Amino acid sequence: MDQKINLYQPFGFMPSDIEGSDDLLRLALDMRWSWNHAADEVWRQLDPALWELTHNAWIILMTLSREILRNRLADPAFREIVNNLIKAKEEAETGPRWFQQKYPDSPLTTVAYFSMEYMLSEALPIYVGGLGNVAGDQLKSAADLGVPVTAIGLLYQQGYFRQSIDRGGNQQAVYPFNDPMQLPISPLRLPSGEWLRIKVELSGYPVWLRTWQVQVGRARLFLLDSNDASNLPIHRGITSEVYGGGEDLRIKQEIILGIGGWRLLRALGIRPEVCHMNEGHAAFLVLERANDLMKETGLCFEEALAVTRAGNLFTTHTAVAAGFDHFSPDLIGQYLGAYAWDDLHIDFNTLMALGRENPNNGGEGFNMAWLAVRGSGAVNGVSKLHGKVSQHLFQPLFQRWPTIEVPVGSVTNGVHMPSWDSAFADEVWTHACGKQRWKGDLEGLTENISSVSDEFLWKMRNLSRDSLIRYARDRFSRQVAVAGGSADLIGMARNLFDPGVLTMGFARRFVPYKRPFLLLHDEQRLIRILTNPQRPVQLILAGKTSPNDESGKALIRQWVQFIQNNNLYQHVIFLSDYDMLLAEHLVQGVDVWLNSPRRPWEASGTSGMKVLVNGGINVSELDGWWVEAYTPEVGWALGDGREHGDDPAWDAKEAEDMYEILEQQLIPEFYDRNTHGIPERWVQRIRKSMSTLTPQFSANRTVREYTENFYLPAATNYLQRAADNGAVGIRINKVHRQLEEKWSGLHLGDLQSTHTGDGWSFHISIDLNGIDPTKVAVELYADGKNEDAPERIVMRPGDGSALYQATVKTDRPATDYTVRVIPGYENLSLPLEDTLIRWQR
Repeated sequence: MDQKINLYQPFGFMPSDIEGSDDLLRLALDMRWSWNHAADEVWRQLDPALWELTHNAWIILMTLSREILRNRLADPAFREIVNNLIKAKEEAETGPRWFQQKYPDSPLTTVAYFSMEYMLSEALPIYVGGLGNVAGDQLKSAADLGVPVTAIGLLYQQGYFRQSIDRGGNQQAVYPFNDPMQLPISPLRLPSGEWLRIKVELSGYPVWLRTWQVQVGRARLFLLDSNDASNLPIHRGITSEVYGGGEDLRIKQEIILGIGGWRLLRALGIRPEVCHMNEGHAAFLVLERANDLMKETGLCFEEALAVTRAGNLFTTHTAVAAGFDHFSPDLIGQYLGAYAWDDLHIDFNTLMALGRENPNNGGEGFNMAWLAVRGSGAVNGVSKLHGKVSQHLFQPLFQRWPTIEVPVGSVTNGVHMPSWDSAFADEVWTHACGKQRWKGDLEGLTENISSVSDEFLWKMRNLSRDSLIRYARDRFSRQVAVAGGSADLIGMARNLFDPGVLTMGFARRFVPYKRPFLLLHDEQRLIRILTNPQRPVQLILAGKTSPNDESGKALIRQWVQFIQNNNLYQHVIFLSDYDMLLAEHLVQGVDVWLNSPRRPWEASGTSGMKVLVNGGINVSELDGWWVEAYTPEVGWALGDGREHGDDPAWDAKEAEDMYEILEQQLIPEFYDRNTHGIPERWVQRIRKSMSTLTPQFSANRTVREYTENFYLPAATNYLQRAADNGAVGIRINKVHRQLEEKWSGLHLGDLQSTHTGDGWSFHISIDLNGIDPTKVAVELYADGKNEDAPERIVMRPGDGSALYQATVKTDRPATDYTVRVIPGYENLSLPLEDTLIRWQR
């Protein structure tokens, strides 16, 4: 870092005169405690009640009396725990990890990761759900692996809404204030003591952004917020809540994230080779990163973008086009028109063209995903299926290119297993695989966990289920009391459920495409399944919907009223305010995780991955990650692997299929016990799921895949293009303009073929219209068979400069082949960086 920034100054009072308090301060301000079971005991001993309610180590220190703190730190046993944690923290921050050991001479020094939300802990409520889950878990795994990731996000004054359920089953939204003094964050201060503030302009007005740091192991998350006293009142509320308000608020948040986030990095002296956009919300950083290079080198915008895009990665999580952020031309003009002219030195139409499907359509709005694609050197979806879905979504940007060549790869999401395992599961994994199991390449994990005995696995499951039920009783009794429930209902809530009964979970956003109504298709049949006296079932539900989504609220109300009307509290409960703490307890304790999205709307899904490490079993639609994970040995699948839209008949069929799975297979397998009381087939399924799926769907694997397949190549490409003041960018822009000028004059003659016995010899006459032959590639092309990759054979110039030829060994007819001309200069990623293409037919 160029600037000497104080990165370790807490926002509030801490009694440093008590010996050992500084160590507790260091631990409390490092989110590593949130996935370290050994640290739980420290905070539990200091204030057990507050710890169970908040799981916020920092607030415990802030509220603790000096007397209790002094007494605890005087206890040798307590100090030994603290000292061991400090030692482990220092080793984790300074010792070489997977990345340093495998890539000691890597050119990659920093990956800047941009996301609108991060789910790190319930102590820092700046998340909504899946997107934040992915960002938080990948940041934690990057810290474990030593991958040099620095994250950028926003600090929300209210975060996402908190949910309560009234007696009628109606969702109520409340917005408690995120008091920075009660959050595990620190302000960034200059050596003078001045708070580091970043300036952006919105509609001609300066907006000052306060800056914060969150320590996440050896990684850091920097946050921006607009609640600065010098700002106009309307600007102070920009970072009030996640995804709040309409288009106007959203574009301001995204300008702060993308443009303000990049300026924060520069103020800290951080010069990342790679910028990773977790969804398109941060895509304005594409503009500011190029702007920064323009100022350094004197390049024009197009030349600078040709350099910087090589170091940008865009990850899309959206499965439908309507999910992308769109802004009207008026809004873009209001907030970025002057920026485009004064800073980027481009006109408004050039700016708008970056976010339009058709750059020449003046009435079209601005799509943030289009900007992200046009400003990146690589694009990926978050599962293999989602990668294919995204190729169709982005096809409009790559006219005349085959869908299979639309440049969208995939990295399937994974979850940070240490954040989601129970203490009982952690004991099993540690016994079998060691404490460092998630910090390397995962070699040997499958074999080692497969050797765990039936008895040990079943004990883990029983203890985890019992812990969940005790938590559910406590939480549900509070929920009923707050909602004004009767004394009888509150008393019943304290004793609901049986720790020996099969327990299932369904928790997610309540929106129609998630189909939470599927189990309710035949209510009487579901009641019979739940209340079977020989083989009963317990179901815990949880989930929120947007405060403005009436259809989602109706889905929640449908379930709550079903429970009430049939007096099913001993078998089904709906727990309100689904947050990270509740999610932890659910995924740790349930035997079965249910998931029923409408394919292909589940881009990846991560909730079902979290049960894997705890021995939970998935019953899920063949969508997202489950398409890659499912085999009959590890769980159950719904659907036929095809899309059926919102056909009610198909929903009914899948509901019937789910009932049959439960009645005929799942429930009997759980309750079929041997002489030792162990369900052997069920435990066999647990073992297979834990051993094969847990490593595969861990964020450890995901981050290593990003590092090796995207970050390292992107860093190399960016540095090559940035060398010599962006000389490569100048050449790219020059050649592209030349090709554009002459492309329409290209002429391809008829493709001639001669049978050679084992294939074909092809030749074709091509008039390049004066284009330098070294700047294009002429290819013989045939579609792939059975979804295989297409055949692409480079054609070489023959005797005459206009004659190209190629020979192919194949049993396919000559008519399967055609010829195309595409750009072929400066090692471009095609068609991502240049969409020009000309077909022979």
